[in-house]
Amino acid sequence: MDGDEKTCIPFSRVCFRERFSSLLIFIIALLIAGPLVEEFVHLRVFMDILWSAVFISAIYAVSHKKQHILIAILLALPMLGSIWSKYFVQFKALAVVGGLCGAAFILFTIIQMLIFIYSHKEVTRDIIVGAAVVYLLMAIMWTFIFSVVETLHPGSFKLPEGLDIAANRQFLYYSFVTLTTLGYGDITPVTSLARSLCILEAVIGQLYLVVQVAWLVGVHVSQSMFKKSRQDDEEGE
Repeated sequence: MDGDEKTCIPFSRVCFRERFSSLLIFIIALLIAGPLVEEFVHLRVFMDILWSAVFISAIYAVSHKKQHILIAILLALPMLGSIWSKYFVQFKALAVVGGLCGAAFILFTIIQMLIFIYSHKEVTRDIIVGAAVVYLLMAIMWTFIFSVVETLHPGSFKLPEGLDIAANRQFLYYSFVTLTTLGYGDITPVTSLARSLCILEAVIGQLYLVVQVAWLVGVHVSQSMFKKSRQDDEEGE
C-alpha cells in the first residue's frame, strides 16, 4: 500500500509531463532549423510544416481537459487553414481571420500554461521549461498581431528593400527583437497603432521576466527552507 502511494502522481502532472519540452523543441526548430532549410535547400514549405507542428504541440500541451482541447482546435484550425491555403488561393480575409485566431490560440495556450505553473508550489523541470515556453509563445503571439495589422493597414511597418513584409518570418524575427528589446532598427513601426503595439510587447516581455524570475526564486527558496525544516525535525526526533 505504501509503495502504491509513493508511485501515485497527480493527474495534472501526468497530462503535462514532457509536453512543454516537445513544444519548446518545435519552437526552437522554427527559429533555427526552419530558416536554415529555407536558406540552403530553398524548401519554403518546411517553415509551414514547423508552424503546424508548433500549433499541434501547443494543443497537446493544453489537452488536460476536453473543453480545452475543443477550444484549442477551434482556434487553431483557421490559422492552419490560412497557412496551407496560400498555396492555392490568396484571400486577405482568410489571412486576417487566421492571424486573429492564431493570436487568440497562443494567448489561450499561454493562460493555461501559466495556470498550470502557478498552481504548483515546487520548482521542477516542467515548471522551468514551461516558463521558458511561455516567453517564446509571447513573441509568436505578437507575430500574428503584427501580421494582421500590416494586412489591414499596409505600410504600418517599414522593411529594408528586398524583404517580403507579408511573410510571417519577418514578423517572427521582429517580434523576438522587440520582446527582448534588442531594437536593431532594420524593421520599424510607422503608424501610431504599430508603435503602440510594439511598446506594449516590450513592456509585457520585461514585466513577465521580472515577475516570473521573482516567483521562481521565491518558490525555490521556500521549497529549500521547507526541506531543511523537515530534515531538522527528523534529526531532532
